[in-house]
Amino acid sequence: MLLTEIFEPEYIKIGIEAEDKDEAFEELADALCQASRLNIREEVLEAIRERERKMSTGIQKGIAIPHGKTGAVDRVRAFLGISRRGIDYDALDGEPVYLLFMIIAPQTDTEKHLRILKRLAELLQNPQFFTDLAAQTDPVSAAGVIKKYENILTAID
Repeated sequence: MLLTEIFEPEYIKIGIEAEDKDEAFEELADALCQASRLNIREEVLEAIRERERKMSTGIQKGIAIPHGKTGAVDRVRAFLGISRRGIDYDALDGEPVYLLFMIIAPQTDTEKHLRILKRLAELLQNPQFFTDLAAQTDPVSAAGVIKKYENILTAID
C-alpha cells in the first residue's frame, strides 16, 4: 500500500489553479508545505526543477509525475493536484496535464522512491484509474480511488 500511505486526503487538492508547469510546481510545493507543516518550499522546488531539466515528467496523456530528491525531507512526501482546466506542462505528448503526482524523496531513499514511481506507473496503465481519479470532487473520494485501484493491484500481485 505505498500510494495510499502518501496520498492521504490532506495531501490532495482538487481544482489546482495553475495554468503552466512552473505555477503548478509552486502551487503543489506550497500545498505540500502547508499540509506537512514543513518550511521546505525552496528545497522542494529545486528538487523538482532539477529533475524536470533532464526531461519532462509529463509522461502520458493528462498525467505528470514531477519528482525529485532533497535532504530537506526525512521520508517520502507527496502531493496530488487535480486540475479541471488542464495545465500547459510541456508534456511529451504536447497535451495539457490534469493529474499531477508530486513526489519528494530523501537523498538516501532511492529504493522507496523507485517503488512508488513503479506502483504509480502500474496504476496509470489502467485508463479507468485516470478517468475515475480526474472525476473526483473532494480529497477524500480521490484518496478512495487511489486505495481502490491499489487494492486491485495488490490482489493481482
